[in-house]
Amino acid sequence: MKISKFFASAGLSVLALMLSACASGPVTPDWQLTAAASLERSVAAYLSGSDRVADQEFARARSALASTGQATLVARAELMRCASQVSSLMFKDCPGFEALRVDAAAPELAYAAYLAGSAQPSDIVLLPEAQRSAYAASASAQLAKVAAIKDPFARLVAAGVLMRSGRADPALIGLAVDSAAGQGWRRPLLAWLTVQAMRAEKSGEQQEAQRLRRRMALVEQTSR
Repeated sequence: MKISKFFASAGLSVLALMLSACASGPVTPDWQLTAAASLERSVAAYLSGSDRVADQEFARARSALASTGQATLVARAELMRCASQVSSLMFKDCPGFEALRVDAAAPELAYAAYLAGSAQPSDIVLLPEAQRSAYAASASAQLAKVAAIKDPFARLVAAGVLMRSGRADPALIGLAVDSAAGQGWRRPLLAWLTVQAMRAEKSGEQQEAQRLRRRMALVEQTSR
C-alpha cells in the first residue's frame, strides 16, 4: 500500500496529501521520501509484531517530519502510530500526540477522540465518511458499515474503536479476525483471536475455545 493511501484510509487525509508529493512532484524533498517510506515500514512492522523495527522506523519518520518544524505533521504521524495500536486492541494513551495537542487542529483532535472511543457529535462530523458512518451506526448497522471500509487497516481501526467503546459484537470480532488474517498481520490477529477464545471460554464452548487457542499457537510459531 502506498503511504498516501495508507494515511487516507485511516482518516489522516491531510497528511496523505502532504506526502502525495512523493509521487507527483518533479523534485521531492528528502524529508518526504524518508517520512513516507519509514512510516509505511513502521506500521507494517508493528502489525507484523516486530517492535524493534517499528520503533526504529517511526523514530526515523518522526525526525524527518520534525525537520519541517510543522507540529501538525508530527501529530498526525503520532495518531497513525496510535491507530496501529487500536487496531491491535492495545488501548493505551497516546502520549506522543498529547505532547503536541496544543498545536493540533480540530480534525486531529477529533481523530484522537475517535481513537479513544470517546468522540462526541462535534468530533464525529469532522471524521472522514467511512469512519464517521461506522462510528455513528446503530448496533444493527455497524457490521455492514465497518465491512464496507475497503482498506483492511482502516477496517481494523474502526473495529478496534468500537471494541474500545464497548460496542463490538461477535460478528464484528469475526470480521476483524478475517481482516487481520487476510493480510497476515500477526499482532492484530492474535489480539482478536484472544478475544474470541475468551468469549468462547466464558460461554462454556470449550471445543471452540481450544480450536481458537490452537490457531493462536500456529500464528505465534510464525513469529519465532
